[in-house]
Amino acid sequence: MSARRIATACIGAAAVTSLVAACSTGTTSGSSGSGSSSSSTAAAVETSLGADVGGIPAAITAAGGTEELTTPKPEGVSAQYGPVCKASSLGIGKIDFKTDTIGWAQSEKEANPFRIASTKSQIEAAKAKGWKLLTTNAQSNVQQENSDIKGMIDKGAKAIIFSPINSTGLGEAIAYAKQKKVAMIPVDRNITGVKGCEDVGPQLGSDFVEQGRRAADAMIKATGGKAKLAILLGASGVNVTDDRTAGFLDQLKKQNATGIEVVFQQTADFTREKGKSVTETLLRSHPDVTAIYAENDEMGLGALAALDDAGKSGTDKVHIVSIDGTKGAVQAIVDGNFDAVIESNPAYGPSAQAALEAYVNGDGAPAVTITTDNQYDKSNAAQAIADGTAY
Repeated sequence: MSARRIATACIGAAAVTSLVAACSTGTTSGSSGSGSSSSSTAAAVETSLGADVGGIPAAITAAGGTEELTTPKPEGVSAQYGPVCKASSLGIGKIDFKTDTIGWAQSEKEANPFRIASTKSQIEAAKAKGWKLLTTNAQSNVQQENSDIKGMIDKGAKAIIFSPINSTGLGEAIAYAKQKKVAMIPVDRNITGVKGCEDVGPQLGSDFVEQGRRAADAMIKATGGKAKLAILLGASGVNVTDDRTAGFLDQLKKQNATGIEVVFQQTADFTREKGKSVTETLLRSHPDVTAIYAENDEMGLGALAALDDAGKSGTDKVHIVSIDGTKGAVQAIVDGNFDAVIESNPAYGPSAQAALEAYVNGDGAPAVTITTDNQYDKSNAAQAIADGTAY
């Protein structure tokens, strides 16, 4: 059974050890790095997020995790970090899930497969439980997401499960929820700069630094350690971008992959359209590029479109490694246009809702839960398409 299938199937409503997580990427409104070189940013995060702090990954520390928990982990979970969060510590009362309303706040327009799958997962899990679920979509606007969350609270929502549009821009909504004693469960991107269990409840997501490291290993394998490499960076102000960049560059250094020369880095905002336009710019300035690392599948597929227009598609001409695990990108492996795709699992409706139940009505939930993600290459891509593992 795939990690994504396990994540959906192994949840027990009140058991802390049955929590799993998932996440991915999307467009962020107002990204200051859009259309400009981001090489200095990438260099900075290489050491700030690629290293551990007191044995805990820096990205986990930033999200409030202070210690790795040694309790048994369910299948599909790679790590859990304490402290254990209890809603009662914030004055949040118990929830009657048969009658009370719960909110789901999606951050971006559902124009890419990850966002479609993540919202579907929340809605289907809530329906199976008989929950009353309010849903909103901020359409890639941080102020809208603040308004959406506050609006659902004003409509009586007792808890909000939300995908943050970025890691730092929802302070207004978080403060309002804390004032109103409403439980807040972030999924996908972490909320950084807050104390674990003191400002938000348990956070659920992937280890984006590790995803970057795995992408680097796949790139080294695909290129034999020699390439002129371009990096399509995600949106600015999002921990996903920083972490996936940090992990990738850190791993190239760790593996002494000096034959891979990074010749180009530019933000493409996690969108297919910008992935294509940025790659067109890349091909004009670096026509000899031989490899592209795209920090999500949508940018990678945009890059492929640009390469195809230029007569350079195919891994015999330009290698591509990306992150997400969508059907389009995994099919590109089958078609010989991508070398590898690192999964970022979107099906965290059951896990987030189980975390909420444990947080408000049970024994508590870990401050940070990290899922185990799949990886696709020529050996398993066709099967992932056939059995629906790729979303």
